[in-house]
Amino acid sequence: MNWARLHELENKPRPNSFGNALMPPIIENAGELLVRYDVLFCDVWGVTHDGFEAYASANKALRRFRNRGGTVILVSNAPVPAHRVHNMLKRVGVWDVTWDAIVSSGDIALNHISQMGYNKLFPIGPIDRDAALFSKLPGQTHELKKADAILCTGLNDDITESPNAYLPLLKTALDQNLPFVCANPDLVVHVGGRAYVCAGAIAELYEELGGDVFWAGKPHPSAFEEACRHAKSLRGTDIPRSRILGIGDALRTDLKAAQNAHMDALFITGGIHRDETMVDGKICPTRLEKLFESEEAPPAIAAMATLEW
Repeated sequence: MNWARLHELENKPRPNSFGNALMPPIIENAGELLVRYDVLFCDVWGVTHDGFEAYASANKALRRFRNRGGTVILVSNAPVPAHRVHNMLKRVGVWDVTWDAIVSSGDIALNHISQMGYNKLFPIGPIDRDAALFSKLPGQTHELKKADAILCTGLNDDITESPNAYLPLLKTALDQNLPFVCANPDLVVHVGGRAYVCAGAIAELYEELGGDVFWAGKPHPSAFEEACRHAKSLRGTDIPRSRILGIGDALRTDLKAAQNAHMDALFITGGIHRDETMVDGKICPTRLEKLFESEEAPPAIAAMATLEW
């Protein structure tokens, strides 16, 4: 697809064959799109890497954007402080020169806990894996009746457990009116080719029961509000929403966050929705169209398999 055709599609909305949400135009190169923005709010897992190794084309595209004067804020739903996200990025090969700042759900959760004055947190999640977050809590308790809030980073065992295993605990917490801090709003994450359930699946159950949940990350306002603060600090001025592009691989979190913040979004199909949108490594237009058939599907200005300049 040429760039003129993309502009035509932007300016003349085209209902898809399902008669509802617009299917974003498919592009292979994003360079001409990216230069229209000053700031990128870029997802991490599924866009810059797959959990094992970095995507080379994404590395190159983000570095090129920054070299042209743009600012890249990585916005991650990882339930750990930003320095741990940085360490992971280095391990899988995401270059430091591709980003300016990191906003993590872990830090957002810690800030909220501090603001609310919670002193005894009941932890749900793998203590060893998420020690960088749990070690920063003002206090912990393993007795639910002594807690003033729950902090969830994931399932205690995401190999053998399911979210429903936590229903008895959640019902007890609800009886105590305990607030629930979700440090990772994702429902599932792909590591290589395997899907793992995330903290958001437990938080969703608690909310369905009637519990009070604070969602520390996308698609909720906490993530992009914090990213906007970083962008303003780095660039020395407020950035118009029209000059910020959200990039992500998940409709529910990344694209919805951009929609909620009144920002454009670029959809990367090769992440969490790859089985729904791709065949033999390429985007299938029919599958992409079907993914956007729901009236609730957030809009995207374009779609591409992997981020590439």
